[in-house]
Amino acid sequence: MAVCVAVIAKENYPLYIKTIPTENELKFHYTVHTCLDVVEEKVSSVSKSVNDLRELYLGLLYPTEDYKVYGYVTNTRVKFVIVVETSNNTLRDNEIRSMFRKLHNAYTDMLCNPFYTPGETVKSRAFDKVVSNMMASEVQL
Repeated sequence: MAVCVAVIAKENYPLYIKTIPTENELKFHYTVHTCLDVVEEKVSSVSKSVNDLRELYLGLLYPTEDYKVYGYVTNTRVKFVIVVETSNNTLRDNEIRSMFRKLHNAYTDMLCNPFYTPGETVKSRAFDKVVSNMMASEVQL
């Protein structure tokens, strides 16, 4: 199941982080922060080989003993990170991709709000509901 979902600004500061076990929130902040180097490395290698960034999904960034960290980058360099438990073998790559697509669509809808200033922390209840539903659907698997 997904245990952490994070949205990171292009300047590498967190816009939104939600975790299921809230007592480990600091650990997930650290995990998300450490994966940013891998994200930057993958993005720079993709942009060198291809002029336009068509593949937004970065795949598995790195596995740890307890978690697998997946990444996604938008065209505006906003990064989405999903942390999944390693013990969850039911999630396939295409399911992770669809989770990122849902997250990207919700983020885009939130950006269309005229009262949201880009670069501020995400406080949208609709966005939070989409993330909560995404994490809850993983719990049911």
